[in-house]
Amino acid sequence: MNRKVATAEKPLPKAKESKAEALDYLRQIYEIRFFEEKVYALLREGTIKGASHLYAGQEAVAVGSIAVITEDDVIASTHRGHGHCGAMGVKHAKTEKDRQTHWNKMMAELMGKATGYCKGRGGSMHIADVQKGNLGSTGIVGGNIPIGTGAALAEKIKESGAVVLCYFGDGASNTGSFHESLNMGAALLCGLPIVYICENNLYGMSVPFHNKSVECAGRASAIERISERAAAYGMPGITIDGMDVFAVKEAVTEAVERARNGDGPTLIEAETYRWFGHSSSDQRIYRTREEEKEWKERDPITVLRKKLLGWEMATEAELGAIEKKALDTIEAATQFAIDSPYPLVSELMDDVYVP
Repeated sequence: MNRKVATAEKPLPKAKESKAEALDYLRQIYEIRFFEEKVYALLREGTIKGASHLYAGQEAVAVGSIAVITEDDVIASTHRGHGHCGAMGVKHAKTEKDRQTHWNKMMAELMGKATGYCKGRGGSMHIADVQKGNLGSTGIVGGNIPIGTGAALAEKIKESGAVVLCYFGDGASNTGSFHESLNMGAALLCGLPIVYICENNLYGMSVPFHNKSVECAGRASAIERISERAAAYGMPGITIDGMDVFAVKEAVTEAVERARNGDGPTLIEAETYRWFGHSSSDQRIYRTREEEKEWKERDPITVLRKKLLGWEMATEAELGAIEKKALDTIEAATQFAIDSPYPLVSELMDDVYVP
């Protein structure tokens, strides 16, 4: 099942999505992008405290994969999880008001406000909405892979028919939890209903995974394709273009169908790229600006806009209106979060212990 990466220069056949669906993918990507750019600015001015790992550049993976699943399915996210939370919340939003409320709660959570998804207690790396299938992020590299695998085991035992999407980065594929979880996912009960999605943005923190543009940077792995590791656990592995929302959706659709039909897990390696550093303090000295420029020419927004225009599914005016709508949504969410109260000190121990 391994294949070469489908690139923007060699696009997949025309999408089967309706115009409304395709335009909403673009809107989601814009919403996630504007959210992350706003978070970056708020971090620099001190309105948002602590570490925050931004998802900008990788939006096509979250949007394309979560478009495939149903509201009964589950996701397990990572420390770079704003995109997953963003796309999952949009999936559950029934109205424009619901959608705005979702982004309000996300921004409030990052500001530590009482109106956030976790009442300000989770912050950037622990944002979750368990009632709607988002098991949340974790600050432990690879720490969510056993969680996702356990969730898939639970769904199989319950015979719910639900599938789990488990996201992680290239650095996590070198951890013991990755190998143990994939082995369990493939072996237990003839295979669990889970899709392992590695967002390979080429750098685990400041270390290139394999290829490098700065000679002295070192590397984390002797192999280039993480998808090759699937063979060790008897599951299909595939490498795709993570900058193309349609390429992501196609691959995840096939993997979700396998999982839902009882054929076990799939490992998908989505090649992508983060625009910002690993965290706000990262100066990105381990990669060249020439490399960054080459990847930004494959921006998920650029790729999707070109396809929508080329297929005559939208006009420049329509795309511009979507961009403005997304920006207005995030600006409103930011103001909501700024105006929201902090949790009361008297509630410090709430939700810590089971009554």
